[in-house]
Parts: sequence; structure tokens; C-alpha cells
Amino acid sequence: MTPADLAELLRATAAEVLTSRELDVSVLPATLAVERPRNPEHGDYATNVAMQVGKKAGVNPRDLATWLAEALTAADGIETAEVAGPGFLNIRLAAAAQGAIVAKVLAAGDAYGASTAQTGRRVNLEFVSANPTGPIHLGGTRWAAVGDALGRILAAQGADVTREYYFNDHGAQIDRYARSLIAAAKGEPAPEDGYAGAYIADIAAEVLRQRPDALALTDDEQQEVFRSIGVALMFDHIKRTLHEFGTDFDVYFHENSLFESGAVEKAVTTLKTSGNLYEEDGAWWLKSTDFGDDKDRVVIKSDGNAAYIAGDIAYFQDKRSRGFDLCIYMLGADHHGYIGRLKAAAAAFGDDPDTVEVLIGQMVNLVRDGVAVKMSKRAGTVITLDDLVEAIGVDAARYAMIRSSVDSSLDIDLELWASTTSENPVYYVQYAHARLASLARNAAELGLATDNPKLELLTHDREGELIRTIGDFPKVVSAAADLREPHRIARYLEELAGAYHRFYSECRVLPQGDEVAGELNTARLALCSATRQSLANGLGLLGVSAPERM
Repeated sequence: MTPADLAELLRATAAEVLTSRELDVSVLPATLAVERPRNPEHGDYATNVAMQVGKKAGVNPRDLATWLAEALTAADGIETAEVAGPGFLNIRLAAAAQGAIVAKVLAAGDAYGASTAQTGRRVNLEFVSANPTGPIHLGGTRWAAVGDALGRILAAQGADVTREYYFNDHGAQIDRYARSLIAAAKGEPAPEDGYAGAYIADIAAEVLRQRPDALALTDDEQQEVFRSIGVALMFDHIKRTLHEFGTDFDVYFHENSLFESGAVEKAVTTLKTSGNLYEEDGAWWLKSTDFGDDKDRVVIKSDGNAAYIAGDIAYFQDKRSRGFDLCIYMLGADHHGYIGRLKAAAAAFGDDPDTVEVLIGQMVNLVRDGVAVKMSKRAGTVITLDDLVEAIGVDAARYAMIRSSVDSSLDIDLELWASTTSENPVYYVQYAHARLASLARNAAELGLATDNPKLELLTHDREGELIRTIGDFPKVVSAAADLREPHRIARYLEELAGAYHRFYSECRVLPQGDEVAGELNTARLALCSATRQSLANGLGLLGVSAPERM
């Protein structure tokens, strides 16, 4: 019986109790909270439902808890239900009901933890979207890991997710990039507002290899050649780096296409017609304060050129025209203003602002012995995704980026994440999986299988702790999807690995010496298989490998 199963039983029981005593059943929420108590001695699970609804139903919460306890004790799968304090209810499952969690995991296999909760929702998930003017830096690396994990998690909950990269190939930064390449090709210093780093010289040399005549062209022609070839080369590098990092996209959307197709002009015309753009000092402004933004935003500048928000507005309309009912933007720490402006733009088009969701990620720093590390060889002063992977590997880099909430800044200790000790969180989790894989191989050599295990024999405290932790996995995945917090899965996996290591130290799984394997060995082997499956599924949602050997 998983926490979700127990919550359903608890609600049905509460409804029966209230009805039998002619009390108001409508006070019951759709879902009742069931939590694991901090002190295992209090029971397997606890709920405050009696305190939550007692007064609303016109009854003392402790009395309601007492009635619920009596009814639950008579239910299948419940060993005890006891009242504590002003109306808390502590519940202990029968061994067979607890063991059923193991059977459920083994039956579900790779699908354990998945659900259909978000089936029918079409999500556009835009992340990374780094300018094609240089390699991906640490901020983009964080989104590459977190965004990809979030896409996997939402898909596991039934959502139709499109992972999208917004390719910024329009605007002043691209012009500066092209001028920087031209300067490097001529052996000149980078322009004052340009880009530096060894990668610029490498790309400039490749442009000249493809177009040996480039420097003989007119200035305008040079700019176009270095812009088009240079951007393509940089973007190819970005896509290759992301792929090697385990992050791929369904759509690469070109910003420039919004201008070439007339989408920006159309969006501006629509807003002018609706009266949500006004002219002042020669510029056109969006009335974004009318829709909750902190200030009105310039859409068309006084020189007639489109401001950056013009492309954002047209891009949002394009996403909605493609049928997405939720557009998630994952942006850097300096983009807080985008929350208000994007929601205001949606409202200005008569759309629901809640179709826009903006997640802001904080800064990432590399440290060694508590001191900031500057280690890039190819990108000047910028530390890149490639640098991080070279230092600690893909799995550690992904896990390190995902493990903490994006709301907080992140310091990555290179020595810690490169280590092969239990202090390294990803090693700790992967080692648990590898240990379980080794156990399965040893069991196979002994001819042991998990067919028809007697799971009701799993009554040891460490067995119960491990089973309940496994049972929490679907709830953790659901919360990670609903709250957009993949780090919840990483922290859960560490808890699960810890529960397994404690179990293994106290509960012998395989027979030793001349011992003959018994039913308890088979039941424990099934529990190990369920643990291994849960670890593999969780690591898969994070895009981190589940090694068989370490």
C-alpha cells in the first residue's frame, strides 16, 4: 500500500465515518495528506485530517480521529491506527500491505513513478537558449541539466513536452560577434565591445578555410560571411556539446525567422489595433503596467528599430499558435524583469497570463578548497560546460547542477564531485545501484529468483524503512513536476540510497556458506530488485546513468 493508496483509503473511510454520523462530508478535501512521521516509533504514516476538517464538520478533532482509528483498524492492510495529541492519527501498515509496494514496483518496472496526471497538457519548455557567440557558460550548463530533467519529469507525468532552444541569431550581439571574428582573421585585437578567447581565433580560421576570399570582400560582404558561417560554426559546437552532455532539443527556433516572416510586424500591428500600444517620444510602448508589470515597455524604439521585447512578443504568439497551453521559460539570474513583461504581453493579446511561466536560475561558481576557480582555456575568462565536464564528468556535472534548487546560487566543489567516496552525492547514489546490480548477479549465480516472493515476511525495521522510502517515489516525482523542482528527485535518491545501505548492513540477503536459501532470502532479493528499479528510474529522470559496476 503506497502513500497514495493509503490516502485514498483514508478519504473513503473518513467519508463513511462522517456520513454514518450525519456530518458534512463536503468538508473533506479532494486529497488527504499522508506523511511519514519523523519518529518511526510513531508509526509508518501519519495524518492530521481530523484536525483539518473536525471543526468544519462540527465535531471535536480528537473525537473524529478516534472514530477514524476504529474504522481504519478494521480495514484490510492496516495493523494499527492510534490517536495522538489533539487529533493526529498514526498508522502502521500490516506487513502484507507494506510488501505490496515491492510487488507494485516490480510489476511496473521502468514505469514506476510515472503517472497520467498531466496527460493532455502541451508544454513548450524553452531553456539554455544561449547566444551563438560563444561556448555555453556555467549558467547555461545549469539550465541544460535542470531543463532537460524537468522535461523528462513532466513527460513522465503524461505531459506532451517540446524542448525548445531559442536561437538568438538577430541583433547587435551577432554583429559584434562577426566583427570580432573579422578582427581575429586579420590578426587584430578584438573590438572594444567584442568577444575574446581562443575560440574566436579558431572559428575565424575555420571561416577562412571555408571562404579563403573572405578578407578580400567589401566590408559589408565580410560582415555577412563571417556572421553566417561563424554563427553556424558556433551553434554546431553548442549543439554537439549539449548532446554529449545528454541534452537534446526537439526544436531549434531561429529568432531571425520572426522578423523575416513578418511575425514581429504582425504582433505589433495587433497590439496597436487593440490599443495596447501607445506612441510617446517617437517610440511605441506596451501598456504593460495595465497588466501587472512594474513599468511600460518600449516595443519599437524611436529610431524605428524593434526592441528586444518585440521578438519576445511575437515568439510567444508563435508558441500559442502551435497549440501549447503552457509556455515555460527558463532564464538566467539577470532576467527577473521578464516575468512581468511576458505575462503582460500575454494579457495584452487577450490571453491567460498563466500560460506563461518563467523560472529564474541563480549563479553557479566553481570552487576548490573554498576558493573560486578560473580554469577556462578556450573562452577567456568564461568557464564553460566543456570545462566542467572535463573536470568531473557528465554524470557528476548534471547531478551537481540539478541537486540544488535553482532559486539559490550554487558552489560546485570540484574536488568533492570528482571524488569516489560516499561524500560525493552522485557517487553515493550510483554506488548503491551498482551494489544492487552486483547482488543480482550473485543471486543469479546461486540460481535464486524473485518469483512469487512472500513479501509479508519483510517485517524488519530496516526493511520497513526501505519499503516506505520506495513507496514515496511516485509522490516525489509528482511534486517535482508540479513545483518544477527536479532537485527533489536527487535528494530523494540520496535518501533511498541511505535506506538501502542501512538495510544491507543489518539484513543479509543471500545465503552464506552451506546455508540453504529460504523464503526470507527470496523476499529480500525482491526488495533489492525494487530498490534497484527505483534508483534506476530516478537517475533516468535526471539524465544520469545507473551503472552496473563501479
